[in-house]
Amino acid sequence: MDDDEPAPGPTHDHEPDGAPDDLAAALGTVGPRLRSLRQAREVTLAALSASTGISVSTLSRLESGARRPSLELLLPLARAHGVTLDDLVDAPTTGDPRVHLKPVTAHGLTMIALTPGSPEIGAYKMILEADARTTPDPRTHEGYEWLYVLTGRLRLVLGHHDVVMGPGEAAEFDTRVPHWFGPAAGEAVELLSLFGKQGQRAHTRVRPKRSTAEP
Repeated sequence: MDDDEPAPGPTHDHEPDGAPDDLAAALGTVGPRLRSLRQAREVTLAALSASTGISVSTLSRLESGARRPSLELLLPLARAHGVTLDDLVDAPTTGDPRVHLKPVTAHGLTMIALTPGSPEIGAYKMILEADARTTPDPRTHEGYEWLYVLTGRLRLVLGHHDVVMGPGEAAEFDTRVPHWFGPAAGEAVELLSLFGKQGQRAHTRVRPKRSTAEP
């Protein structure tokens, strides 16, 4: 896209009182939101430019607020980040309370991001088919993960541990420890995952207080 194309100026004809201010406020949040989405995905401006056709200088000006966003720029950016236009401009909610999630399926695993764009801890629902991940292949990476089994039985290999978890059971672990998980007993399994790529713990474990009357 041509970086020299002048940014469209605001129009004030036939706008109700307060409309220009509301529009400016909405557009003013687009830049920080674009930067947050890109950094959460760990994508460089150069890589984003290559995937959208928008020049690096224009992307930089959009994120800093120096360039006013237009539909021509926002559409490819929304596609690249996997979000809707409403997400980019922080559009007010309508009467429909439903959340439209986008499942991603590959190799017998369906993953649904429950917190798209979250820069710190991501929440996911996973569905593993019975024949997915049948052979343990422990790996390591930075982060901290918490798993909660909804249905089925999950086999978790963590370091020298090899355990099977049922519905209602949870596990948490440092992902720098070799780990792998998959369906157990030849049945599909559904689970929730909270993952912090910088090592954030999903929650703090609190032990119940013992009664003073106990021996």
